Amino acid sequence: MNTTTTTEVLIVGAGPVGVSIANLLGHYGVKTLVVERSAQVLDYPRAVGLDDEALRTFQAVGLAEAMLRDMIQNVPMRMYTADKRCFAEILPSTREFGWFRRNLFSQPLGEQTLRKGLARYPHVTTQLGVALQSIEQDAEGVTAVLQAEGGGTTTVRAQYLVGADGGRSTVREGLLKIPYEGQTHPNKWVVIECDQDPLDAPYTALHCEPRRPYVCLRLPYGLRRWEFMLFPGEDGEQMLAPDKVQDLLRNHVADPSRLNVIRARVYTHNSRVAKSFVAGRVCIAGDAAHITPPWIGQGLNAGLRDAFNLSWKLAWIVQGRMKPELLQSYHDERHAHTKAMIDLADLFGAVLSQRNRFVAWMRDKFFLSIRNVPKFRDYVLQMKFKPMPRFSTGVVLNSGKAAQDELVGRMFIQPNVERVAGESEKLDDVIGGRFALLSWRGDPLAQAPAALLERLQALGCTRLVGVRARSGASEPGMSAASPEVTVVQDLENELQLWFQKRNVDWVLLRPDRFVAAAGLAQDAPAQLRQFCDAVLPAAPAARRPASTSAEAPMAV
Repeated sequence: MNTTTTTEVLIVGAGPVGVSIANLLGHYGVKTLVVERSAQVLDYPRAVGLDDEALRTFQAVGLAEAMLRDMIQNVPMRMYTADKRCFAEILPSTREFGWFRRNLFSQPLGEQTLRKGLARYPHVTTQLGVALQSIEQDAEGVTAVLQAEGGGTTTVRAQYLVGADGGRSTVREGLLKIPYEGQTHPNKWVVIECDQDPLDAPYTALHCEPRRPYVCLRLPYGLRRWEFMLFPGEDGEQMLAPDKVQDLLRNHVADPSRLNVIRARVYTHNSRVAKSFVAGRVCIAGDAAHITPPWIGQGLNAGLRDAFNLSWKLAWIVQGRMKPELLQSYHDERHAHTKAMIDLADLFGAVLSQRNRFVAWMRDKFFLSIRNVPKFRDYVLQMKFKPMPRFSTGVVLNSGKAAQDELVGRMFIQPNVERVAGESEKLDDVIGGRFALLSWRGDPLAQAPAALLERLQALGCTRLVGVRARSGASEPGMSAASPEVTVVQDLENELQLWFQKRNVDWVLLRPDRFVAAAGLAQDAPAQLRQFCDAVLPAAPAARRPASTSAEAPMAV
């Protein structure tokens, strides 16, 4: 029997990226259907690391604290030479985006939390045990045929479709035929997890031993993971036999026979990026769009960057707040950074998994010789090697002034602020799920024409979030009594330093917390009018109203 249904967005794949997109769309008030081929969350050893950008994404939908309950925060990563000497440690002290930069979790537990989050949204539906069979696009939407495990089919008519269905994506590979460019690495890896952690080692360790490079890390709830490189001629499936697993662990624990191994699996490392992330009204995200070796722990984090970038754009387009052609900006903004992260992971892998003993000895001598050089130590410790996203094109406005434009397309900081005396809040929780105009000690739109204010409202922009120093004194034009202004105090002096160092009076923040525009107070009306012209459809008054969940500040 065939049934027919409609939705605004259809998501294929209910892994962490697909379900994060669904949570975001639910928060923005978009009718969403999520389908997943597997009936259960896969209980495989998979991603373990979440960074500060990922937690900021979860914060946007009120799930950060729930995710943290099953997470170990602020975990160091150490790199060891062939003779087990630590030559580098990574433990960033920065919390510029509101969260620690290195955190460990168990993906199956995280996925369960994210799926439970969908129950908050009556306009989001999840169907498990359902596979995508075909898609057809036209100028108005996408028609997809779904096949349930029981044999019935459903035809879904959606405005947009997102393929978040993994590295062997049916959407990308089977239906859109988008090239998946890159390489498959020759060496497989065995991943082993046990419970009742036998080691007192509360960190992630990359052991660069030519005889067999391996990774060892602690996970929540007393779990311990090892990842061992396999050599040519070693059969992956045979290496999962209990005696082979014990052989791999023999040099790392006192008695491997006493370990309770709960998961073991063979993985192949890939470095691939889809040629395009957008094809008409269909987008791909997560492993469907890119896949990376695990050396720097950025595979899932890259997918969650996709989720935040794509979700608000889909919502704004569906609701008539943004020109449909700007969906292409998802590819334009995400593709290059994704490739940069994969290149970094490949470099780490080449350095750390070196099997040539002489080359490994030279590597170890070099890193040991510079490990105490202050600049190098700080560069590694603070994770400054990590490429940060920066968009020069997309849903951003360049003013032509180099110093201001250098701020555009970067993620904005998230310090703690205060709306009510004695009550500290993270900045994003004040802003809520929308655009926000953030200004320092004044109102850059005090003399703006009513027509501009109406256009900003059509964009879904907060009238003004004004920041003042924590002095208790009111600033001109910053009265908390004004219904159009939210005034916050800069508890940690971070916002004042940010604005003064960069010599701007205001920034326009996107829903994903990237700077869309920045400038001086006298230039604000002209620049914001230009941004609205570039983003808003010709007739924004005809837009579909957004859910109130995207219009009000959100408490996490």
